[in-house]
Amino acid sequence: MIKKLLNTILVVAAVALSVGARAQLVVDITSGIDDPTPIAVSPFGWSGSGVLSEDVSGIISADLRRSGLFKPVPQEDMLSFPKSADEVVFRDWRILGTEYVVTGRIEPQASGYLLSFDLVNIFGQHKMFTKQVSGGSQQLRDIAHRAADEIFEAVTGIRGAFSTEMIYVEEDRRGGQPSYALMRADIDGARPKLIRRFSQPVMSPAWSPDGQDVAYVSFETGRPAIFRENLSSGARKQLTNFKGLNSSPTWSPDGTKMAMVLSKDGNPEIYVLDLNTGKFTRLTRHFAIDTEPNWMPDGKSLVFTSDRGGKPQIYELTLATGQVDRLTFDGDYNARPRVSPDGKTLVMVHRSRGVFTIATMDINSGRMRVLTQTRLDESPSIAPNGAMLMYATKQGDKGILAAVSLDAGVKYKLPSKRGSVREPAWSPYFD
Repeated sequence: MIKKLLNTILVVAAVALSVGARAQLVVDITSGIDDPTPIAVSPFGWSGSGVLSEDVSGIISADLRRSGLFKPVPQEDMLSFPKSADEVVFRDWRILGTEYVVTGRIEPQASGYLLSFDLVNIFGQHKMFTKQVSGGSQQLRDIAHRAADEIFEAVTGIRGAFSTEMIYVEEDRRGGQPSYALMRADIDGARPKLIRRFSQPVMSPAWSPDGQDVAYVSFETGRPAIFRENLSSGARKQLTNFKGLNSSPTWSPDGTKMAMVLSKDGNPEIYVLDLNTGKFTRLTRHFAIDTEPNWMPDGKSLVFTSDRGGKPQIYELTLATGQVDRLTFDGDYNARPRVSPDGKTLVMVHRSRGVFTIATMDINSGRMRVLTQTRLDESPSIAPNGAMLMYATKQGDKGILAAVSLDAGVKYKLPSKRGSVREPAWSPYFD
């Protein structure tokens, strides 16, 4: 059984096509809500010399459009380009049916830039706020994403997640020999950066709760091993070196522990590693395969996949008592559980009629909703605001990333320009 599972992991890890180390992902919005909010982001004023390296207002518009909740007004349709709330002519924007207008001014600073921006309610005929965001000379995109977060939250009441990032895996077969890369990028796919390249498969990246470290499984030692790496310094530490499976690392909400799957005692079981003491504690004891643990937000229990009922289903393990309860009953396959930040929704890979899709389940009621309609959907990862999730899927024979809202009303794809990508991990907030 263990040998079969190892072979399965290797096959999954190898499913990809060639891709460049810095191939940027491209956003392709496929659907949004039926009645998105019209908003206009007027081109921002710039009081410095030369031309800015980034179109800040354009990035904000793209962020809001990608959420599916907004319909930005094209610049060519705008009747004027106000740079402050005082310059907004309400009548002109009402003609266009615009509900909100964003104006802004960018100023140079000694070490970077300062953006002052306003959000204006057109139908209410009042300014909702004026705010400022600053950043270094290489942080214009960061400034734009933070401004988009502020606008999104003011209108929707939901904290924005445009300033977050993702980690994902890509493969390069140039020269005939595959190499595997762990990549980091903005959540819109921009600014991809290489974390580390490997000659053997790498999989299951997981962010630490503070966003400073990543854990992953690497086959560089000839068998799967779990590593921890600091994203700033590149310093890393091998956490496991057991025979058999070493897989599915996931950090506890407080960052002091890591759940994982080990078969060092003869069968795949759930263990917890205390990152301060290095002590391993075995949590499950069953002849079936227990795998893919993930923490509940309160840190008091874990959800995991097990075939102890005959087929893969999702269970919850209460840490204080060791009690195990089955959570999923709809469908003959439910796996790779992830839990929303509020602890109310379970996200999983669900098989229906032989097709693998992403589904959610209300934990209290057990009501399930299928979110995706593509094939071989896998590896869901939830945004820190709980509004969207990212997953891996297929477009033709190429692996791509895609995103969908938890109500399935908003969908977009993030294909790579030159090849396949997989195993996305959505970052936490960095503040």
